Formats: sequence, structure tokens, C-alpha cells
Amino acid sequence: MTLTQKDKLLRFALTAFGVVFCLIYPVGVIWPSGWVWHGGHGQYYLQMICGVYAVLGIFLIAAGRDPYSNRSLISFTIWSSVVHAGIMAAQAISDRNETGHLTGDVPALILVAGVLWFLSPASQQRESRLSQRSHQSAQPTL
Repeated sequence: MTLTQKDKLLRFALTAFGVVFCLIYPVGVIWPSGWVWHGGHGQYYLQMICGVYAVLGIFLIAAGRDPYSNRSLISFTIWSSVVHAGIMAAQAISDRNETGHLTGDVPALILVAGVLWFLSPASQQRESRLSQRSHQSAQPTL
């Protein structure tokens, strides 16, 4: 995959994940066992989570216009998704009432983290440096 293709996919992924993050509340209403904790009885926590993710979603949509200027936001999204998924997975495993999250928001957050990591500007910079090094080492020295 070329860097140009990765850049286009990154822009799309940031926008798509941003839209999905803005829609956490409707997803929770449609599929509560995979997205809403406490059997849907924790209204305050759900409002807080929806608010935080909606704000992150708006910033991800904006980052889709210029991913290279938003590397910190992308890194934050990757790492916070990994940590959030890890904590939720541990809690879902220990609480039988919450196992639906193992097929809902836990894999969704791992997907977000994995896709953004693969497409991230830092990943692209590493590939570019490796490509330059291999290209330089392949040229004969005079």
C-alpha cells in the first residue's frame, strides 16, 4: 500500500470513526447489551460517555482534514481506545452480566486502535524512512 493510499484511508477512517463516536447514544439504544453498562440503568454514566465520545468524534472528523497536524490526537485515540477496551474486557469477564461487551464495544475499540495505528502518520513516517534506507543501500557507491 502506498503512502498516498494510506493517507486517503486515514482521512476516511478518522472521519468515519468520528461519525461513529458521535453516534454512541443511538448505538447504545439499539444494542444495549454490547454498548451500555449496568443493564442500561446507569443514565448519568451513559450521558457522560456519550458526551466525551461525541467531542472526540468531532475532533476526529476535523483531524481527517489534516491528519499530520493532529498526530497527538490520533495517538491519544489509539492509546485511550486500547486502555478503555482492556479495562472493559477485564470487567466484562469478571461480571457475567456484562459479557455482551466482549462482542460489542471491546472489539470496536480494538478495531479503532488497530486501524488508526496502521494508518497513522507516525507509521507512515517509519515506512518512508525504511523505504529511503533500503533505496539508499541499494544504490552503488562511487
